[in-house]
Amino acid sequence: MNMLVCVKQVPDTTAVKIDPVTNTLIRDGVPSILNPFDGYALEAAARVKDKNPDAKLVVVAMGPEQAKAVLKESLAVAADKAYLVSGREFGGSDTLATSKIIATAIKKIEEIEGKFDVIFCGKQAIDGDTAQVGPEIAEHLGLPQVTYGLECELDGDMMKVKKEMEDGAAIIGVKMPCLLTFTKPAWDPRYPTIKRKMAANKAVIPTLGFADLGLDAMECGLKGSPTKVKKSFCPEKKAAGLKITEEDPAVAAKTLYAKLSEAGIM
Repeated sequence: MNMLVCVKQVPDTTAVKIDPVTNTLIRDGVPSILNPFDGYALEAAARVKDKNPDAKLVVVAMGPEQAKAVLKESLAVAADKAYLVSGREFGGSDTLATSKIIATAIKKIEEIEGKFDVIFCGKQAIDGDTAQVGPEIAEHLGLPQVTYGLECELDGDMMKVKKEMEDGAAIIGVKMPCLLTFTKPAWDPRYPTIKRKMAANKAVIPTLGFADLGLDAMECGLKGSPTKVKKSFCPEKKAAGLKITEEDPAVAAKTLYAKLSEAGIM
């Protein structure tokens, strides 16, 4: 069995800044982490590998050179091999361009690693929250997909997926090859062992660039992105609201009513 997990390095959400000119996230000098939902996808794939020791688990990330940090983190947790997709031509890509680049990279990696039976993705990245890239990759590759997965297991030539629903969960069977996206499950991802962490730190991670993928420049970056961001901003922190300190509930209610009336709310 051959599995691929798509991971992304994202800014720590407590330190997000936006370039006022380009309306894109400022990533330089900002602490970065493995996208949490990708961590759940990696753990789901690792659990399949636990029950199928002969399975191969590959991870891929698109981003700058520093994104190798999350690939090494993934190797330390469970992955066998890792690939970075990186190039200036890819900068500024929206979800459509990003999914096109990653789908093309997957085909290239398959030439080396063999066809993937299952592709795992997080349901969304916390720096964009679009939940579009995983499903778009599936469309580019012509694969059936199940989104909002909680857990999965191999069942013959199918993957049996527990999918989060509005009113609970459903069990869905999907024939391989397929793509699955994962949301937060009931369990936490595993920690890496010291042995795997040491091996991951020494790992040499190949980089696939623009020239390696054979893409048209008009399919990448801002040129290949039909989405245009008109404006983006970080909301200003507001001062704390009014605090009612009266101990008598009746007095507190009258005080609150008076304040709301003065503000024109009531």
